[in-house]
Amino acid sequence: MIRLSQHNACVKFLNAIFLLIFLLGCSSNTKISEDRFERLFSGKMTVIDLTHSLSNTTPYWPNKNGNPFKYDTLFAYKSGSPAMGAYTTPEHFGTHLDAPIHSADGLASVDQLTAQELFAPAAVIDVTAQCLNNADYQLTKADILIWEKEYGRLPVGCIVLMYTGWSRKWPDQISYTNQDDEGQMHFPGYSVEAANFLVQERHINGIGIDNLSVDPAMAGGFPVHKIVNGAGKLQLENVANLHLMPLSGAFLIIAPIKLKGGSGGQVRIFAAIP
Repeated sequence: MIRLSQHNACVKFLNAIFLLIFLLGCSSNTKISEDRFERLFSGKMTVIDLTHSLSNTTPYWPNKNGNPFKYDTLFAYKSGSPAMGAYTTPEHFGTHLDAPIHSADGLASVDQLTAQELFAPAAVIDVTAQCLNNADYQLTKADILIWEKEYGRLPVGCIVLMYTGWSRKWPDQISYTNQDDEGQMHFPGYSVEAANFLVQERHINGIGIDNLSVDPAMAGGFPVHKIVNGAGKLQLENVANLHLMPLSGAFLIIAPIKLKGGSGGQVRIFAAIP
């Protein structure tokens, strides 16, 4: 009974948090029905985890030294399970956030991002069909306008998530990096045209993708990083479970590690669907 009461208290606490987040995302003129309040407090709201687990099987950007993730057990139970451990990892590994300073000097580090920037409506643009036949596919402005024709203009301050279907390859390093005989990786990403449109004309908070980089693997010099991060916007990479997401109507709770001065870091991403 003690465990059950603790669980119920935890559920109520989380529901209260999600309700607060939802209210922050609504305009002051939005009328919220009693029915919606009931769904939120009764635990019937859907919450999706968009985060891959972090481990030594996590796919990584190829390098001569191999997987850069390391976990050590400091104290263990008799079973061998860790009671305490320590790990080392690059900032940009696994499901992670790129802070603006990652691609432009003098901009915000990950610890300087505000809660308002990290809570945002999500717009999921499904290009899985295009990417199935073209591993080097780039999201176009036309793709964005097709989404808007169906769901309306992108909300100001939203996070645009490019759904390529690439996460179905996780955690297979070979399939995920998709290198050819010369070592060149092949995976989809945003076009420069789309990145400029989203930043300059739609005033987004950031972008994300379900593979290693918002830039397509064939792009040289990370031009999309420079456009999006350079405009002070955040980026999410290796996002999980986009196949579970509605294309419109979800709200993201983005919780990166608060690493002082960091150019990014591992992030837990939740999508709340009231």
